[in-house]
Amino acid sequence: MKKNSQIFQDSNNIYYPEDELQVSNLVQELYKKNQPTEIIGTGSKNFIGNRIQSAKKLSMSKLSGVIEYLPEELYIKVKANTPLELVEKELEKNNQELAFEPIDFGFIENGKSNKGTIAGHLACNFAGSRRFKVGSLRDHILGFRGVNGKGDIIKSGGTVVKNVTGYDLSKLVTGSFGTLVALTEITLKVLPKKKLSNTITIYTDDKKLVKDLFEKISGSSSEVSGAVYIPEEPKDENYDQNKEMVFKFNDLKYKGSFLALRIEGDKISIEEKLKALTIELEFSNLNTIILDVHQSIPFWKKINNLEIFKQTKNNLLRVVVPPSKGPKLMQFLGNKYKYYIDWCGSLYWIEVQSKKSSKVSDIKKLTKELGGYLTIIKTSEEYDYEETIFTVDDTRLLISEKIKKSFDPKRIFNPGKMYRGI
Repeated sequence: MKKNSQIFQDSNNIYYPEDELQVSNLVQELYKKNQPTEIIGTGSKNFIGNRIQSAKKLSMSKLSGVIEYLPEELYIKVKANTPLELVEKELEKNNQELAFEPIDFGFIENGKSNKGTIAGHLACNFAGSRRFKVGSLRDHILGFRGVNGKGDIIKSGGTVVKNVTGYDLSKLVTGSFGTLVALTEITLKVLPKKKLSNTITIYTDDKKLVKDLFEKISGSSSEVSGAVYIPEEPKDENYDQNKEMVFKFNDLKYKGSFLALRIEGDKISIEEKLKALTIELEFSNLNTIILDVHQSIPFWKKINNLEIFKQTKNNLLRVVVPPSKGPKLMQFLGNKYKYYIDWCGSLYWIEVQSKKSSKVSDIKKLTKELGGYLTIIKTSEEYDYEETIFTVDDTRLLISEKIKKSFDPKRIFNPGKMYRGI
């Protein structure tokens, strides 16, 4: 093992294993020495979560590349550190995509695209606007291979879309922020891309109307694949007034609050869905504009990439609540915060002034009361790290402790990344 360590360890105590076996051997050695380590990829989402106190780092950068892609079987198998951009380009050749719409966090951190790796996205389990129709990222994971905290090679699932073997194991690992397994391979479900996309924008600052429309859309048969509400920005110097610039399209010129609904398909199906929605949502009584495919596609990219919060220096929160409880959160936010609502009323992205971290606590408390959960995606320099990054109740914390002990009994991987002491 010493010889192996010298081969792939640099002077900064970063290990660079070249394959799964080397990962296994290295982790076995770390396990024997009780040596915690931070698992790293490209670092595109490294700012999310608690700071990790560890002298060692395990870089998965050399485990990259497509292993197998069978478009007709609707799956792609890749090494864990394969760039998302590479996967998307490969799928584009066959007019396919990852339907959960991966979020590009590069814009909020550095003001430009930085899509990161497949493993990084699996570790976070953050899905884009289509999530309320197609499920979360974990619903698109068919299987994985990796190494647990003892150095054992483990695998879950398979390559067939209908295969459910090991399904729960994949679900546990997805969204665990690298605290359970050092991933080496990931198999993803892929789907055909929709031919066209149109977006209906409804101009309104009537919060009750927004609530009613979200409820109607949730029960609609018209297959709306995106439903987002963007309120007018607060008149506050602590928030960038960039909404008009971000959503600058030929047919989107209204300066106030608006609701945006996406419909996808071929030309005929979009026309049929539009007619049905016009009747169902009574568009004749509303101020609406239709964005064609050339405006619709970039619009939703800007939504999913959080470009309205580009390079924010403030705290950025991701809050998920039951749609029925959303209006209470909307009422609390009023016009004091910069935010928008996605997932047809369930997901809130909220920017909180850097000097008012106490407001984060207020939102966190309300979120718990509403039966939701909150993640602090980005923190300001003034943020008080005594606050927890992820909300969790005592029962879930106990479950998390048991799962961590099962996968990683000595807390080798990313200790404290999600919850202190785990």
